[in-house]
Amino acid sequence: MLKLTSQIEEEIRKAGAEAYPNECCGILIGSEEDGTHVVKALKPIDNARESGEQYHRFLITAEEMMQAELEVRRLGLEIIGFYHSHPDHPARPSDYDRDHALPFYSYIILRVAEGRSDMMTCWRLQTSREAFDSEPFEVQP
Repeated sequence: MLKLTSQIEEEIRKAGAEAYPNECCGILIGSEEDGTHVVKALKPIDNARESGEQYHRFLITAEEMMQAELEVRRLGLEIIGFYHSHPDHPARPSDYDRDHALPFYSYIILRVAEGRSDMMTCWRLQTSREAFDSEPFEVQP
């Protein structure tokens, strides 16, 4: 289970629409409470993938990850997952997403259809790394 506020949901939706026709990406910051990931903040990341590939791929560099790790440690929080958009494609993980994911993170995927924020889903990679399972999420006021 993943919990986030309506404000955080809106920030993800806005980022996806603004990045269109490219993918947006960022880090989910929060804590794990009784097996539930609770998102308390986002760290938007500029998609570092080469410009000709940003419409269907995103990249968070090692430097960005290291900086994010240092920031969240100072806050007493942790990286609990990632978000990205799928411009004009379903809000479900691709094989590429699976190949680059880790089982202990939550992954929010936002479909952006013709520049408008659409369906948002959440996923967790199975420990076998064979597939993602849909992760329920709750948006709180």
